[in-house]
Amino acid sequence: MDLADALDSGAAPSSQSEGQAWPGQPANTAWPGQPAWPGQPGQPTWPGQQPGMPAQPYWPAQPGQPAQPGQPAWPGQPNQPAWPGQPNQPAWPGQPNQPTAPGWPGPAPPTAPQTGLPLTVPYKMTLPRGVYDKLIITIQGEIKPNAKMVTIDLSRNSDIALHLNPRFNEGGKKVIVRNSMIGNKWGKEERDSPFPFVPGQSFELKILCTQNEFKVAVNKSHLFEFRHRIHELNQINQLTIYNDLTLSSVNVETLP
Repeated sequence: MDLADALDSGAAPSSQSEGQAWPGQPANTAWPGQPAWPGQPGQPTWPGQQPGMPAQPYWPAQPGQPAQPGQPAWPGQPNQPAWPGQPNQPAWPGQPNQPTAPGWPGPAPPTAPQTGLPLTVPYKMTLPRGVYDKLIITIQGEIKPNAKMVTIDLSRNSDIALHLNPRFNEGGKKVIVRNSMIGNKWGKEERDSPFPFVPGQSFELKILCTQNEFKVAVNKSHLFEFRHRIHELNQINQLTIYNDLTLSSVNVETLP
């Protein structure tokens, strides 16, 4: 039957032409439930790069470490570029250097921040493994309005490995005194550094332990280094904070 005969007889012409879409069917639809090809809009991000993932703990501007999103650089020091060809390369989930992976040494995770209600001053914390390379202690609080001094000690029994003592009026000057006490004898004081503490204002202080020294930063600014005078670092197992401040948080963690 030709087209004219079909029209005369009322029969519908054939709709089987090659490539014609089924009536009402959208063109080029994806198979039901099939995800889009990687790189197309709506494609999920590769594991480890999802928006909103927590930033990895990072010592501000530590030499030799790249500054990554959400991770402040150590102030005043150059950033090291990423490994060639692998900028911002995430680690496979569950492998070392993943944000949830514990740092050196040993498998113990970092201590949870002690936050909430103000912490009691004088404040004491035991460090079960002592101090070690890449350990960071972060102290947050507020200086009292009429403060005379603040004291932070890292100790081994009666010996003090690091005595950190900001003084707000020593002969009309503000100074941060650093020292150690071994065998009930004080060593040589170190004093030269900026003075970032302000009475009545909050602060964040970080102490980073390395193999050779303690590094101290306040409010994301590097202040000074204090070389180890007690070299048995694993025996330095007591943190004490006292005098004219209130504490809101003390946290101990390990850099990757």
